[in-house]
Formats: sequence, structure tokens, C-alpha cells
Amino acid sequence: MINDKDFKINVTSEIGRLRALLIHSPDSGLGKVVPSKAQDWLFEDIIHLDTMRKGEYDYYVKLLMYFLDDQKIDGRLGEIDLSENARGFYKPDNEKFHNSNKVIEFQSLLADILADEETRLKLVASVCAIESCNYRLQEQLTNTDPIELAKILISGSLSDDKMIFAPIPNLIFSRDIGIIINGYVLINKPAKKARSRETLLARYIFFNHSLFDAYQDKIIEIPEMEQYFLRPGEDNDERTTLEGGDVMVVSADHVIIGCSERTSPSGANEAIKLLFENNVVKKVTIVKIPHKRDYMHIDTIFTQVKRNVWVLLGSLAIAKAAVKEIEPISWFVDKRLKDRPEIIQFYSNQQQPRMFKSLEELLNDISQNDLKSTEPTKFIYSGNNTFPFDAREQWTDSCNLLALKEGVVLGYDRNDKTLEAFKANGFKSIKVSKLLQQLENKKITVDEIQDTLILMPSSELSRARGGFHCMSMPLLRDEIN
Repeated sequence: MINDKDFKINVTSEIGRLRALLIHSPDSGLGKVVPSKAQDWLFEDIIHLDTMRKGEYDYYVKLLMYFLDDQKIDGRLGEIDLSENARGFYKPDNEKFHNSNKVIEFQSLLADILADEETRLKLVASVCAIESCNYRLQEQLTNTDPIELAKILISGSLSDDKMIFAPIPNLIFSRDIGIIINGYVLINKPAKKARSRETLLARYIFFNHSLFDAYQDKIIEIPEMEQYFLRPGEDNDERTTLEGGDVMVVSADHVIIGCSERTSPSGANEAIKLLFENNVVKKVTIVKIPHKRDYMHIDTIFTQVKRNVWVLLGSLAIAKAAVKEIEPISWFVDKRLKDRPEIIQFYSNQQQPRMFKSLEELLNDISQNDLKSTEPTKFIYSGNNTFPFDAREQWTDSCNLLALKEGVVLGYDRNDKTLEAFKANGFKSIKVSKLLQQLENKKITVDEIQDTLILMPSSELSRARGGFHCMSMPLLRDEIN
């Protein structure tokens, strides 16, 4: 059981040195996504699970361990991936599992809380209710070993691989189940039915796991608006929804919330009220983006690299695309206007809200005023802001990067033009496989890595439509000076 009396949560920026995060490694449910259900389960394609695990996500885990918990991996790189070990290092139900309290696996926390009989009874009953299970199956699950039960509740399958309810393949995107803002936990409220069970499991973890005992009075849940229950229809599109990909903690006093395909205006509204009522932050900026699958959350169109550097999609910003507009209609229609984000900033002291004309204006204000940058703000554009590569590479998450520390970010190796833009702005790049060998051979330390885009293999992960910002729920970051 993960238990650390010194464990704490605190996130005050997107770029402070990462010290602890919550992830979920690809489980067997991902390998059961079928074309006929892919859209319902929020996937665009079906993935090859073995390649995603061994060839891609395992590199992510190893890199996180070197940065966050190197004692668990240092000197063991070759041993960990020996075929006879059957990936035990990555499997939460295996005796060889790393069981880190810094690179924390969701399934491990779930197994921990299921060991308590009262919690197990309640959670099994709750899952069986939302999944419409019969009584005998509920009895069977209640009497299942907690470690095995955690696997079942996530994968939807019994130990003999018999499916008893749908998988929750989106759990790999742990960002969307909750956000740490300063020392508070904001539990999200998903837009799609496919994510209901993972949110339920997360809620039970935050309220029942000993790691979060000290934060029980700092867990914020978003209620449904009363008016919703009185509106006609069962599939009302005015529900109160909020997902973690639409929430960015850019400073200790400032949170950005996106209104998107997945986060509703009422969800943003409720979040603002709760954050201000609990004195969590002093200002919240709402960024309303087009309700398109291309931009499902705001972290698919911009993320932070350094206090003065951001990566973003130029077609939703003010920068001119590199391609020259020579068609006659270009003189009459600015196609970007209809897709331009609406940006408004609210304050806890109830002063007049402020409007921003563009993403660049907002992000520059954050860099210069919130983070006190002494250098000019730089913008690195998806696909080097060149059509059609800007749209192609944004689709494969060129803007969805995770900062391990300021200036050191993870991104997919397939976004070549975005890589060119990084290099033009003074960044180095290195493939993760090479970096891991350098770390293992003591040719470099994590403290020596500066201004670097770490290139991660991505053929299968990119099919799942999420980058490493999506695949991380930071629990603790160093405060930036």
C-alpha cells in the first residue's frame, strides 16, 4: 500500500519542477475498443495495445521515474525490460511493480481503498448501479480480492477476460479526473457518459485513500445546477461539465478554465464560484474555444514550456499563417474570425472583468505580470505555423506538452514542423530512448537537462487523441521563483 507520512499535494504552476503525479498505464480495456464503439468511447481509431505499452508508454514511465523517483530505476534499466520479467515493473498487480509514491498509479490507489470492507461495499454498489449489473454479479464483485477487483472495475472484464461492462479506455488521460490547485483538489465532472465510472472511482480515491487524509476539507466537487433538473429531455446539452484538460494552474493566484466541447459555461461558472468562495485563487480566466473535436480541451491548443515560452495553434491566435492568402475571397472573408477564442478574466474582489483580444495577449500577460518574466514572451506555433502542417500536427498533439521542469517538455516524435519551430527558438531535442541511456550511463543528470523537447514514440498513443499533458495529473510541483 502506498503510504507516505510526508506526502503532500501542491501545484502552483504548469512549469515548476514536477515532484509527484498520478497516471494510469494502458490497461486491457484499451485493447477492446472496437470500431463500432470507438466514437462512443471518445476514440477516433483503434490501437495496438502491445505496441502502445512496450514501445511507447513504458518509455514515459521510465522517464518519469528518472526525474521523480530515480532510486526505483537507477542502474536497473536493462533488468526491468528483460523478457522474463514480463513487464512486471509496470504492472500494479505484480510483485515486481515499482509502487512509487511519486509516479503514482491510479490502479494501485484503487486497490488500496478496496481493501477496506466498508469502502468496497459502497464502491461496488455504486459501480453496479451506474453499470446496471445484476445482484449476483454485485455479490461476486464484493467478494473479489481487492487487487483483482481494481483491475475489473477499470477494465470491465473478469479474470477470465469475460466482459461484464464497458471498459474505460480514457482513464489513461488522468488529467481529466481532477486538478490540484495550490493545496486543493478540484474533482471534475465529465461531459461524456463513457467517463462516468472513472470519475466515480477517482472520487472514492480522493475521499478514502490515506494519502489524501490531510486534504479532506480541501476537496471541491462541482454540483449540477438546480435548473438542469427541470429542463425537458434526458440528454440536455446544458449540463454542468468540467474536465481537467480545460483547467490550467498558471500561477498560485490564477487559473485558466476553457469552455470547450467538454466543459460547459455552467461548469466554468460553478468552478469560478467555488474557487473564489474557498479563496483558492484570486483570478480565473475563461477561454471559450470552438466546439470542435479538433480542439476538445484548451490544452490541445496551447500549453506552457517556460515562464516566457508557450506552444500554441496559430490559426486560433493572431499570428498570420506562413501560407500567402492569394485567393480573391481572402479580401472579403477572414475565416479565422469565427474561430477566434473569446477570453475574459474574472477577479475574486469583484472588480470589472477584463477582456483579452487574443491568446497571445493573455499568455504574454501571464508571463510578464503573473510570472514576472524578465525576457520577452515567445510563441512556438504548431507545425511552424505553416499550412497544412499546423492543423495536421495539432491533431497529433503538438500543443499538448507536459513540462517536467521549466523548459524541459515531453512531446510526440511525429510532429516534425513543430520540432523545427522549437529549434528555431533555441531548444534542443533528444529521443527518449537515447536520453534514458545517457541517464543510465551517468553521461547526464536530470538537473543538467535544459531547454529540451524530449521526443516520445507516438504511433499508437497519438491514435488515442491525447498528449502527455492529458496523460498526467500533477500532484506536486516546486514553486517557481
